[in-house]
Amino acid sequence: GALLALSKPPGLPILGRPGDLSLDALLPALRQRLGLTAELHVVKAPAREYSGLVLLSSCYHTTKKLQQFFTNARQRGQYPATYRAITVGVPAEVEGEICTGLCWQQQGDRAMVVPVPAPGRRSLARKDVKITLTRYRVLSAVGGCALVQLQPRTAFPEQLQVHLTLLLCPALGDHEHSSHVGRVLGVPFFLTPKTTPTRTQVLDKEVLSQLGLSPRQLHHLPLHIHLQELVLP
Repeated sequence: GALLALSKPPGLPILGRPGDLSLDALLPALRQRLGLTAELHVVKAPAREYSGLVLLSSCYHTTKKLQQFFTNARQRGQYPATYRAITVGVPAEVEGEICTGLCWQQQGDRAMVVPVPAPGRRSLARKDVKITLTRYRVLSAVGGCALVQLQPRTAFPEQLQVHLTLLLCPALGDHEHSSHVGRVLGVPFFLTPKTTPTRTQVLDKEVLSQLGLSPRQLHHLPLHIHLQELVLP
């Protein structure tokens, strides 16, 4: 009917400035190619850095109805979106939940999303900090890496990346948060964002060999988090 699903590559933003490449800028050309008379709207799409499902609609009422469904589903404790990630490291538990406060924090000349393990009532009341929750399950593991299913119950920028670092298993290609996981004698531990500058993800020789990359090429490695499935009413 009115719905159309696409698969988005990583790095493509949903919205952009005039003249920039974005999903929104591509919609008129897509509409013309498909011979649609009605304008296309974005119902649901992964963040710029993620790849995966984009749900579009050519009916304004359908768009609003589905967007309200996704909001209500999260509030009811349901998990309408399922992601998959490749992680550097294997979570200690096969499945579980990550629950923590998240907030934006200024780090020098840039803002970063950081975890707040024990937020105060005032910061929650002021909405400076939001309690976030993600359910995870390890689907497979090999060579020190894992394929992990992620189901966020809340929506916060970079939530999945931060939650994976709290599992001490950052997503492959996460050049924003992976530096917050350190290692001593091979044992991982969490480093506070204040003490750790952002840098290109560091991978061991075995993983680099599997990827067929040199250390110099690592900064081109995209984030391996993929919106795999959306549940519709």
